[in-house]
Amino acid sequence: MTAPEAAIPARVDAIDWKTWQPTEDATLLFVIRDGSILLIHKLRGLGKGKINGPGGRVEPGETMQQCAVRETEEEIGVTPTGVEYAGRLHFQFVDGYGLRGEVFRASNFTGELIETDEAIPEWFAIDAIPYDRMWADDPVWFPHLLSGTPFTGHFIFDDDTMLDHRVVASEG
Repeated sequence: MTAPEAAIPARVDAIDWKTWQPTEDATLLFVIRDGSILLIHKLRGLGKGKINGPGGRVEPGETMQQCAVRETEEEIGVTPTGVEYAGRLHFQFVDGYGLRGEVFRASNFTGELIETDEAIPEWFAIDAIPYDRMWADDPVWFPHLLSGTPFTGHFIFDDDTMLDHRVVASEG
């Protein structure tokens, strides 16, 4: 075990999340309409090969919501509309990397879906979300996303393996 791994607790409750600082801030955005959710097959970067929502790292000077919209435009060519805050996720990896993400939902979009070098967009029925092709944390917090209940999640990961988690409904 390397020194950074030894310093990262494997339990969510062992981290003081009020003082915790992420390595990076990022966003996710999910268009949900007509009983379906728009997801992407991620072609590069963190989560390559997995199914997720469009999103990415925040650029200097932009809000989290601006980032979510920009990343959706860049990754699948559409501009989300009816965008609302859905929740916040905190990920601590045992290798020392930390990621804080804000999750947004949208009711629609303008433009035409396209495939890019980053993502292939695909619609899934709400009752057929491919959790087996997604990050291990998604089935834990997606019910809150789908019901419209704001949530806060904390997760400890060792590479792709979720070691511990806590997700609670929050005020937003």
